[in-house]
Amino acid sequence: MAETINSLEGLGTNAVAPVVNIAPVHVQKLDAQGRAYATGKRKNAVARVWIKPGKGKITVNGRDFATYFARPVLQLIVKQPIVATERTDQYDVVVTVAGGGLSGQAGAVRHGISKALNFFEPGLRSVLKKGGFLTRDSRVVERKKYGKAKARKSFQFSKR
Repeated sequence: MAETINSLEGLGTNAVAPVVNIAPVHVQKLDAQGRAYATGKRKNAVARVWIKPGKGKITVNGRDFATYFARPVLQLIVKQPIVATERTDQYDVVVTVAGGGLSGQAGAVRHGISKALNFFEPGLRSVLKKGGFLTRDSRVVERKKYGKAKARKSFQFSKR
């Protein structure tokens, strides 16, 4: 089995192999149709995102994203990763999103687009990571507790 070593003379420089940290290699992940798929999440909203080469059209639940997200702030949030990577008119994006409100859905779509862009072009990872688009915002609404008016708010206190 194992030899016992009685002295340090038997240990040479060849006895221990140096530990080499190899950075993970990010490769392109495409499906049979040449699309990149990713899932984005924010609050209770979940967005399924497909990206393929095209003219820059973004479709959310079968509608144009400007009609679905009517507020300019939400449109800005959705387009952030595409603008940051300077790929405005290069990809068509198809999204199905469900759950939560419009703000959470916009955040989920942004997260999904970022991940899909990373799968389609792994070289964009540093730009997306620096912008904070690949990080999932894990904040969710706290549940209501027994004996409380809301999650933390108590009922009015009365001594008598």
